[in-house]
Amino acid sequence: MTNPSPTLFERIIARELPADVVYEDDRYIAIRDIAPKAPIHLLVIPKKVTARVDEITDPAEMGDLWLTAVKVARQHAGDYRMVVNCGPGGGQLVFHTHIHILAGWDGGPESDVQ
Repeated sequence: MTNPSPTLFERIIARELPADVVYEDDRYIAIRDIAPKAPIHLLVIPKKVTARVDEITDPAEMGDLWLTAVKVARQHAGDYRMVVNCGPGGGQLVFHTHIHILAGWDGGPESDVQ
């Protein structure tokens, strides 16, 4: 079954929508989140579309996604958190697999809590 309309991320990959691209190769793109939840909030997005990360069944593909996310994270922060939301009950809003990289807190993630 094909998606009747491209996802937000497919439109960014196709350059139909603007984004602050921080990394790109032939299989992945990484952008700054437009509604950051941390001082550094990046999204690592595979160009091959799956709606949810648990739809990726090839171990090499899954490993490559995570290794790319680690590479991007290390380019932007010494310490970081990587998060994947899977499905609406898991907080996923865009149904195109992506990994959130969150970093940049002075005292760790809890230092932002007021």
